[in-house]
Amino acid sequence: MPVSFKDILLAFEFVSSGGTGEHQAFLCKQSGTLYWQSEFTGDLDELPDDIDDSDKYVQIPDKRELELGKPLALDFAREFLPDDVGDVREIFSKRGAYARFKDLLQRRGALDQWYDFEANAQETALRMWCNLNSIEVGD
Repeated sequence: MPVSFKDILLAFEFVSSGGTGEHQAFLCKQSGTLYWQSEFTGDLDELPDDIDDSDKYVQIPDKRELELGKPLALDFAREFLPDDVGDVREIFSKRGAYARFKDLLQRRGALDQWYDFEANAQETALRMWCNLNSIEVGD
């Protein structure tokens, strides 16, 4: 059953918006239904009893699982800000890296370019993940 790529992207953004394990989303490969869970709110979906059935359900990855965090920022710096690669590496060696990274991008006038780069990388990685997990995507 085809699943909307937009729905998968929304679930990915939800999962990526928290710390590791804070938010989870699962896709039923048979029905295309997404189930959302968060440590912080009880008013999301109740997970099915058979959620551990890996033939039926797949957990939506976060950006770290798809290497879309620090590795992507370093790729961007190497391609578009080669003089700042060392600074970007240093920024990502400490907590709160994204705020400092975006400050650097703002100072360099590259923030919009980063957002485009990140969105393209996310779409490519998610579509590849869907393919690897035999998820039929409809747009």
